[in-house]
Amino acid sequence: MSTIDTGLTLLKSAAGRVSAANGWMGNAFKGWMPTGLYARALLIMIVPMVVLQSVVAFVFMERHWNTVTRRLSAAVVQDIAALIDVYKGYPQDKDRTEIRRIAQQRLGLVVDFLPAGDMPPPGPKPFFSLLDQTLSVQLGRQIGRSFWIDTVGRSNLVEIRIQLDDAVMRVFAQRSAAYASNSEIFLFWMVGTSSILLIVAVLFLRNQIKPILRLADAAESFGKGREAPNFRPRGAREVRRAAVAFLEMKSRIERTMEQRTAMLAGVSHDLRTILTRFKLELALIGDSPELEGMRKDVDEMSMMLEDYLAFARGDSGEQSQPTDMAQALEELRSDAERHGHTATVAFNGLPVVTVKPASFKRCLANLVTNAARYGKNIAITGQRDHRYLTVTVDDDGPGIPAHLREEVFKPFLRLDNARNQDEGGTGLGLAIARDIARSHGGDITLGDSPMGGLRASVRIPV
Repeated sequence: MSTIDTGLTLLKSAAGRVSAANGWMGNAFKGWMPTGLYARALLIMIVPMVVLQSVVAFVFMERHWNTVTRRLSAAVVQDIAALIDVYKGYPQDKDRTEIRRIAQQRLGLVVDFLPAGDMPPPGPKPFFSLLDQTLSVQLGRQIGRSFWIDTVGRSNLVEIRIQLDDAVMRVFAQRSAAYASNSEIFLFWMVGTSSILLIVAVLFLRNQIKPILRLADAAESFGKGREAPNFRPRGAREVRRAAVAFLEMKSRIERTMEQRTAMLAGVSHDLRTILTRFKLELALIGDSPELEGMRKDVDEMSMMLEDYLAFARGDSGEQSQPTDMAQALEELRSDAERHGHTATVAFNGLPVVTVKPASFKRCLANLVTNAARYGKNIAITGQRDHRYLTVTVDDDGPGIPAHLREEVFKPFLRLDNARNQDEGGTGLGLAIARDIARSHGGDITLGDSPMGGLRASVRIPV
């Protein structure tokens, strides 16, 4: 292997490790990121602002505190050095009255002279010791004598002691004269303006997010078979475009359903007319064993026609409205008991749910009828929480094998060993039930029942 091949192999290996590390960091960071568009957009606005303000504040404060404090401290030390020169050059001022006057009136300093002796022990250093460090540097550079400073004892004063030949010179200076103490004004304006901008951004962003949330609610309502009467395109141009596209799609779907319903109504009318004619002709002919068989065939054709039309028509045309599901389940129990079956009903939670009452009751009735055909005991249970309505129908019949539980929902499919053969029927009962459940935004699943038979579970969002 040549040197070039070895280098390429190493580069590929390094690139693979970098890519893996990048993916791992991305996945780890993704867990900390908010999932909502509003929070993400707000984060996109806040993070650059905070970073920019932090960098500006650091650069400004670094230069401001270091430069300005250094110059102010140098000026104070120069004044002290001048007073020391006056003290040494005018020994005739025995009580130092003139030096005190000059320091007080001209330099803004309070000067006192203590007897010669040792300096006090070093005091505690402040956590942020920029003033302490700067004064120490300037005193050592300009005066070159032993000194002691206290920048902590009094909040607005700085005490400086300098060892002279025959005395100790004590100077009190205003902290503002040696230290840039107005930095909080800059911080106040920076934080204040940032807060105002952030509030404006939050209000503006919330108004931009509201149309998206309304569009999502309208789409969700349409998926559940409900209307959103107050919805109209709002917000930014892109959001309005998406809302207009949704409304056009909704109109096309509703128009297609109306056309299909109208066509099926016409077909139903024509076929029912022919079947009614058959019934009348059979009634006028008289009674005979052959005619009785023909009457049964005509009745079976009528039932098949109703099932076909119900499956093709779905629940179009019916409006959703609040429905008492506990009462609806009780009616299903009564119907099952009238046909000689033992049925029980239980419901937990708030019973009022917004559904298309006639079609949803047909969905549940198909499941109860299917359970009654193959079992003697039926248990109907309803559960409603803050998200879903769940209705289960259990029976003690033979059940359906697990590998056939999805097949039985296919329309017009007759399985020899399945329990949806619908003796004398069309095999559309479960297909119609699932179609109605899905039109409400839910679904139907089949499983094993604690009673030993089949459990059919309907779950729709509330």
